[in-house]
Amino acid sequence: MKIVAVLILVFGYLCDGQSNDNSGKANDGCSLACVTQNVGAIGEKVANMAEKITVLESKLQNAENNILELRSLTGGKPQVAFSAALRDSGSGNIGPFNTPTPLRYKRIFSNIGSNYNPSTGIFTALVKGVYFFRFSMFNNLDPTANSVVSLMKNSERLASVWDTSGPDGNDSGSNAVVIHLEVGDSVYVELGTNRIVYDDVMNYNTFSGFLLFTA
Repeated sequence: MKIVAVLILVFGYLCDGQSNDNSGKANDGCSLACVTQNVGAIGEKVANMAEKITVLESKLQNAENNILELRSLTGGKPQVAFSAALRDSGSGNIGPFNTPTPLRYKRIFSNIGSNYNPSTGIFTALVKGVYFFRFSMFNNLDPTANSVVSLMKNSERLASVWDTSGPDGNDSGSNAVVIHLEVGDSVYVELGTNRIVYDDVMNYNTFSGFLLFTA
């Protein structure tokens, strides 16, 4: 790369010199001074370019080394997996809310790849591929069951678990899907409007997912 840069600069200088020759010999008296000045300017530009190229080559080498290190750790395949429970402490009902609301699973069991955000409860795909997701629900402890949760992809409802009738306040259920995600797609568990779920340190409500393969 350094040699190419120097040749380009010298070629430009020679072309400029040839143009001056064709225009006549009237300025021969100052040609030596002009050549000296031009050569000095070219030398300074070459030195600056060489320094920048050296820096870029160093950055490129560092990037290549980082890629090789990551490949050695992952076998060349991206690794994405997470699992979380609804509460990190305490107990009680969560909800109701006036609008459908993403549940924020705060107790993190694993979050490889950091695709899951416990602050929002949303998993955002950073790798295009096919994923497995599973979620569980434990209904409220009120006299009448009032629990509905759904797995959402962006704004699309994929699967649900619900319990909204009968006096039994100790029901639980789960559901799962295998779906294809593009980079930037979001997946989360949504609590229905005016619905409630219960959880405590037993971690009845969980949300998990992992990358099966890229595609």
